[in-house]
Amino acid sequence: MTAALEMRGLVKSFGATRALDGADLVVSRGSVHGLIGQNGAGKSTIVNILNGLVIPQKGTIAIDGEPVGAASPRAIERLGVTIIHQEPLLVPGFTVAEALFLGDEPRMARPLGALVSWGSMRRQAEAAIARHFGLRLRGDEPVDTLGAAERQVVQITRALLRQPRVLVFDEPTACLVRSEADRLFAIIRQLRDAGTAVVYVSHYLEEVRDLCDVVTVLRNGRNVGTLDPRRSTVASMASLMVDRDIGEMYPQRTAKLGAPVLEVRSLGKDRAFADISFSLHVGEILGLTGLIGSGAKELVNCLFGLSAPDRGSILLRGEQVTLRTPGDAVRHGIGLVPEDRRRQGVALDASVAENTTLPSLSHLMRNFLIDRRAQRSAVARLIARLAIQTPGQDAPVAALSGGNQQKVALAKWLGAGATVFLLDEPTVAVDVAAKVEIYRLLAELAAEGAAVLLLSTDLAELQGLADRVLVMHRGRLVREVPGNEATADALLSAASGTARRAA
Repeated sequence: MTAALEMRGLVKSFGATRALDGADLVVSRGSVHGLIGQNGAGKSTIVNILNGLVIPQKGTIAIDGEPVGAASPRAIERLGVTIIHQEPLLVPGFTVAEALFLGDEPRMARPLGALVSWGSMRRQAEAAIARHFGLRLRGDEPVDTLGAAERQVVQITRALLRQPRVLVFDEPTACLVRSEADRLFAIIRQLRDAGTAVVYVSHYLEEVRDLCDVVTVLRNGRNVGTLDPRRSTVASMASLMVDRDIGEMYPQRTAKLGAPVLEVRSLGKDRAFADISFSLHVGEILGLTGLIGSGAKELVNCLFGLSAPDRGSILLRGEQVTLRTPGDAVRHGIGLVPEDRRRQGVALDASVAENTTLPSLSHLMRNFLIDRRAQRSAVARLIARLAIQTPGQDAPVAALSGGNQQKVALAKWLGAGATVFLLDEPTVAVDVAAKVEIYRLLAELAAEGAAVLLLSTDLAELQGLADRVLVMHRGRLVREVPGNEATADALLSAASGTARRAA
């Protein structure tokens, strides 16, 4: 049978870096084909070659047996190939409806057929999103106001409307909560059963194992294995990716909790959340989870001064504080690693050194000038401690992998001497090896007396790291689950409101 997509012998170098070294990807019709590997393994280069953004030095591409030469992204889409990128490619300033139907806008009836039917487009957009994801989004809502998950939903729905022959998902669930991800998986299985060829690129190996029919593993630009996921374990896939036994994903730790360092009492914010009370202790990793609309993300934003609560109080080390701005939070020793690191966590065009020392520059000043020797020494210590893979301190953060960008986002708060760490989905779109290193660092921080609040929708992550997990549902804290009882079933039932119990 002719393959729906056949990419063979791909070779691509960027300067002295060999991104692909004879890689192959062959995908059958009516199958979900996983593509996995560490950051830098060559996955993104394959996707960009298929999208027409990168031209390989060697190799061939065929779609349904027909050879494909160098082509633009638009020409590739006309051939029936659609790619869902990790970073949603939506036009700033557009509405949801405009983003969905860009280039295919519904028209008014004659004699006004040249005009866009704005009302019809809005209604069709709302219906399509509701049909595919069960989510209510207004068609006239500007995409700039949407959260990361909602932007991804819009991008995926746009692709589905085009009924592609080959559909490539690049980290599609990185910003989706469990219920949305489950809906996406159901859609992917329906597409597969209808004969669509699906390429699924993900760092979430549990998803790959459960969803895919076959998996290609890349390492250093080469194929190192083609697996039947039903006969493979997550550990065996991860070990093949990194060429070593990763052992336990989560560090073994015995929590030694000290006094409360952060206390929240009856905190409320508009319609986002109400009557939230909890304590975060010295040496603790406290998990926080909830579905979209639970208020968990808005709560974390309030704790970092990004928005102000309407009622209630926040105490740090027993003293009530007012966090009007992020600057107030930083001065009290609070650091935030946001979910969208590329837009909020790091300055991509700035260097590793500039990013890691930005919050602590006042400590590096001598006679109103930055002490460059002291700065480079501090940066070198942080790079070593977090094992940041970078060409050097002066390299722009944009040149680093996603996992190393996340390490830079953590490093700046370590350098600033933060004692309370607010982490919002810290391992989203981070490869398995970088995840292990981040988990190790969080365990070390807690052991050294830091207090960590970990907001995550990765239930295995919460179970593996957290001493306790707080679950929110529709703006309320509905359950507190001890770490050793934080099963997926327990957390999901509480987050979805099917097992509500006061914390």
